[in-house]
Amino acid sequence: MNILLFFIIILAYIVCIGILNERVFRLQSDIALIFFSLLLSLVLLIMKFLLPETDISKHIGSLGDFGFREYLMDGMLCFMLFAGAGKVNMGKFKKNFRAISLLALLTTLLSSFLYGALFYLVALALKLPMDIWMCILLGCVVSPTDPIAATGILSKIGLSKNVCSVIENESLFNDGTGVTLFIFVRSLIIHSSDSNFAVLMLKEIGGAILVALLVSYVLFSLMKLTRDPVRYILISLLDVSSVYVICEHFGFSGVIASVVCGMYFSYAMDKMKRTVIVVDPENFYHDFWEILENILNAVLFVMIGLLVISMKISPYAPLIIPAALLILIFSRGTGVLISSLLTGKNIPGNYDLHEYVVLMTWSALKGGLSMALAFETAEYLPEPVYQIFSNVAYFTIFFTVLVQGLSIKRVYFALEKRKAGRLSRGKLAERKK
Repeated sequence: MNILLFFIIILAYIVCIGILNERVFRLQSDIALIFFSLLLSLVLLIMKFLLPETDISKHIGSLGDFGFREYLMDGMLCFMLFAGAGKVNMGKFKKNFRAISLLALLTTLLSSFLYGALFYLVALALKLPMDIWMCILLGCVVSPTDPIAATGILSKIGLSKNVCSVIENESLFNDGTGVTLFIFVRSLIIHSSDSNFAVLMLKEIGGAILVALLVSYVLFSLMKLTRDPVRYILISLLDVSSVYVICEHFGFSGVIASVVCGMYFSYAMDKMKRTVIVVDPENFYHDFWEILENILNAVLFVMIGLLVISMKISPYAPLIIPAALLILIFSRGTGVLISSLLTGKNIPGNYDLHEYVVLMTWSALKGGLSMALAFETAEYLPEPVYQIFSNVAYFTIFFTVLVQGLSIKRVYFALEKRKAGRLSRGKLAERKK
């Protein structure tokens, strides 16, 4: 399909769904996009079934085959991550660094392996053609939380800034752990030479941070030489895109590098705040990245909905999807619990252990990166196993975005009410003493 025609269809989806949602349903905008794009895609599938061997059927089929992985991993991901990282509150990031790092590293690692072990039991019970390492690889696909879903959805539903900071920062950084672990387990399955996890982690994350800091330092120095706010925007675009390409070429994590670039530019621009106010009084730079982030997020959520058109459903799907969702929640909760115990008394938000585990488990949304990783397995996994991977990843995204995304606000305020009662009882007990 012609790129311009595909772009027109995507825009039509976004505009029509947006107006319908604004006038009638009033859901959170990103959740509405992914939900209604799925419904529209199902309608198109019915049309394709009723009108086989027609031009309409061919055009509908081409919608679902339009390079989702290439769009995300080789195109827009770096800009989305840069925009999200540019909004990081450095004060809250430093304050919650221990909790964020444990969630991003340890929780992702533990939940991936635990997910794989439990899914392997399901595979044995259903006699699926999957060994333990394939099951762990599936855990690596669905365990990392998605920074785009987190920044696009959770920041707009009324959570406190401190809580949002922890959730968003974990999502921005745990993809590096998830991708590194994915590469490591993949190497064991296909017997490649990349089999040392510690070396892989150092290369993926250490190399990404080094490249991002060096290139960002050089390009931000150029920014100090200009007084044109449009050139500020061009330099930032050049920075994140060039860093992403360099890191992907050398086998570093482009995901982590994009996050570091965003944080570096945010921190550096804050230090030259007085100059920026004079040069860019209309705030073109921040408005550009805010608008670009919203547009790219909207396109991504619609494309996720369109994927159902071309997806082959595994005959095992009715049995494995419910089991996979239960395993997902349990493995995530267990990983958060262990990380919380190591966090100590400094749990963010003054939550107790139970409240914190519930909140961080239920706020763990999945998104496009999980789908892109699942698509990568098509090259080396048998077709029946690949179908299981794509089906599990797809339904996991929809469950976390629709069910957890729509209910997290109620969960959050219920936990806040519980916390307030607990703290008031504690103060009352202290007075009695």
